[in-house]
Amino acid sequence: MADLPKYRRILLKVGGESLVGEHGFGIVPAAANALAATVKEVYEIGVQIAIVIGAGNLWRGTDGLAHGMDRSTADHMGMLATVMNALALADALGRVKIDTRVQTAIEMRAVAEPYIRKRAIRHMERGRVVILGAGTGNPYFTTDTAAALRAMEINAELLVKATKVDGVYETDPKIDPNAKKFDTISYIESINRGLRVMDITALTLCMDNKMPIVVLNLWQKDSLKNMILGQKIGTLIN
Repeated sequence: MADLPKYRRILLKVGGESLVGEHGFGIVPAAANALAATVKEVYEIGVQIAIVIGAGNLWRGTDGLAHGMDRSTADHMGMLATVMNALALADALGRVKIDTRVQTAIEMRAVAEPYIRKRAIRHMERGRVVILGAGTGNPYFTTDTAAALRAMEINAELLVKATKVDGVYETDPKIDPNAKKFDTISYIESINRGLRVMDITALTLCMDNKMPIVVLNLWQKDSLKNMILGQKIGTLIN
């Protein structure tokens, strides 16, 4: 008998850098294909998946702000960049035979559905992966906060924060080789320690609504799938 997943519905938060590969900027089809293959592994064991993707590969609002750009303008540009990433990932998932829907918090009906909570849930119940673009639709909120908000709205059992590090450490493991890794940590301790797992708004939202978060290295072979099947991988924040 095949192993049963510990979680039936998850929200996966990935950075825009996941579509870059080694190039540092833009959308690289091979990187999108690799991310799609990872998602497919989890999809095939019966997990319902929604994805929120960032825009760091295309646009960083902090760069605009550093040159005097209006914050709302910079943030809206970032939201539009997340939609480009969502479409690229949807295309890659489609090529591995996974039915996908892109929904956006800013309406652009020619390219995606508007975000409607019950419709997103229905898509997942019918076996579709839902990619949620344009953040919350509002400036001053990050895609981390969008991921936390959507995880609550779609009744996800877990928010997975995908990184290139295998969990949460007390200091930067790239700088300090003796840095301690946390297997579990509370929301409030991660905030008080300033660990920058997610922004404070996202962490507080998860804490207030008791949404568990797992931080893991998505590019470590089978890490997401094995965690979903119940193995202790990454760091659990609860």
